[in-house]
Amino acid sequence: MTITGKDTGQDTDAMRALRGLEDGRSSVRLRAALAVGTTPDPRFVDKLIERSAIEPEFFVRDMLTWALTRHPVSLTLPGLLREVRSKQGQARSQALHTLSKIGDGQAWPVITDTLLSDADDEVARSAWRAAVVLVPEGEEPALATVLATQLGRGGRETRLSLSRALVALGEVIVPALLAATTAPGPRARAHALATQRLLHDPDAGFEFAIEEAKRAVALGGSGQEGP
Repeated sequence: MTITGKDTGQDTDAMRALRGLEDGRSSVRLRAALAVGTTPDPRFVDKLIERSAIEPEFFVRDMLTWALTRHPVSLTLPGLLREVRSKQGQARSQALHTLSKIGDGQAWPVITDTLLSDADDEVARSAWRAAVVLVPEGEEPALATVLATQLGRGGRETRLSLSRALVALGEVIVPALLAATTAPGPRARAHALATQRLLHDPDAGFEFAIEEAKRAVALGGSGQEGP
């Protein structure tokens, strides 16, 4: 990237920050991302997006996202939307994460059913979080229906992410969860029951809700224990 159009001192700082984003030391990359976000510059946007797709350290990735949120949406949105369509999982995941932090509804059309059921758990989780933030008013029930198709998927963190996304939508998720409690798979039924519990009792805790839901499924799958 060529840095032009500013005085020599600023150009030198810009070049140092750009080099810092590619340094082998995560602490240097973190400081570089902080510097870029502290002094936003349109010339950094493409590099921030590019680096987000390959950065191995979580804290650095989060700082890159923060730096992107410090730039105008008109500059960041086109590149992030392109990344969502990338073949690389981390590129999709990080772009979705950043879009959820920016929160601009113009990004909603990129949240497709295919993305919400992405085979990569990290991508799917990021898509769920972004969808809840970006969903237009009135579209929440349809989103809940799509999200409910993912109930029972993955390990603890994936299931917890989905439950949190659903609960964030509020009472509109009740019909979708009710339908899921009669799903063929016991894992999906238990996850639906656990999410119901969290909706009505946010303090219950996910592990407790899951164990209680598994017991309910084992006793008959309806959530009613009987006499």
